[in-house]
Amino acid sequence: MEKMPRWADAVLVPLFSLVLAAILSAVVILAIGESPVKAFKLMVDGALMRSAGWGYTLYYATNFMFTGLAVAVAFHARMFNIGGEGQAMLGGLGVALVCLYIPWPHWTLALIGATVGGALFGAAWALIPAYLQAKRGSHIVITTIMFNYIAFSVLNYLLVNVLIAKGSMDPATPKFPEPTHLPTFQDMFSTETTTLFKSAPANVSFFLAILACIFVWLLIWRTRLGFEIRSFGHSETAANYAGISGVKITIIAMLISGALAGLMAVNTTQGEAERLVLNSTEGAGFIGIAVALMGRNHPVGVFIAALLFGFLYQGGAELAFWTSIPRELIVVIQALVILFTGALDNMVRMPLERLFLALHKKEPN
Repeated sequence: MEKMPRWADAVLVPLFSLVLAAILSAVVILAIGESPVKAFKLMVDGALMRSAGWGYTLYYATNFMFTGLAVAVAFHARMFNIGGEGQAMLGGLGVALVCLYIPWPHWTLALIGATVGGALFGAAWALIPAYLQAKRGSHIVITTIMFNYIAFSVLNYLLVNVLIAKGSMDPATPKFPEPTHLPTFQDMFSTETTTLFKSAPANVSFFLAILACIFVWLLIWRTRLGFEIRSFGHSETAANYAGISGVKITIIAMLISGALAGLMAVNTTQGEAERLVLNSTEGAGFIGIAVALMGRNHPVGVFIAALLFGFLYQGGAELAFWTSIPRELIVVIQALVILFTGALDNMVRMPLERLFLALHKKEPN
């Protein structure tokens, strides 16, 4: 018998971890002289009770879905891809080049082109760390972290010296042509009498993120390649004995991971800013690590965790606006979630395992 049912591992462990993180966050809020109840109500009202708030929540969640899936795919191959931030930056470069230099007649075709451009540039930026891991034994965590800084420097140089809009001092590309602009949720769901998602940046790329979740599920659990990735992740020795090439799996898994991170730029660069700016990722590559950990590296879990972190991001903005609680508190909450779902996972898991074993022993034979 398993120590704990799979549903409990997938649902109860993250749930209890989240509750512990919330309790400690409430203590921090009390320590700075604010009411945790008032803070929670403000977060809910600002992120969930108005369509505009939902628009921001879903916009952030879209970013976190892409970066969370990127971490999850690499993790299934026993790799910790910390380079989602840099891969998303270079994905933005791919999106910008496609939107600026190809005369698209309609946003649907531009979306397809930007998807390909973002995925290719993100995958290309993941290729070098993947090769170094597979062929030279360089640790993927170290190389992907280093490549985040290199990506920022490369993008900074290009935006300041090559792609900058003529006559502008802002390190950003010119505005993309009108046919490349993606429809926002306000465009899609408002009526003549009712305006929904007013001024919110959520756009059609949210549905692209859902398709990415479906793609990853099909890839990992319904294809031979996915089986090989999971087999390699569980035991490299057994996978090699079965004829699975570790070099091939390492490189392919990282290419897919980088492509997913690069797709985030469709939302931020083409969908929201409609131009490439220097700091378009805003830390979403790192938040994807927490999303993947909390979502147990499963697309459904990543989807739910991304919505939660989208809520935290938008709710944190409301707290910073209406109270003396700094927006950095959300970083503290995110850190606590990572702490309990990652480093202290066994602190929650072991008591639950003992509980389920005790309940099993009490069942009549």
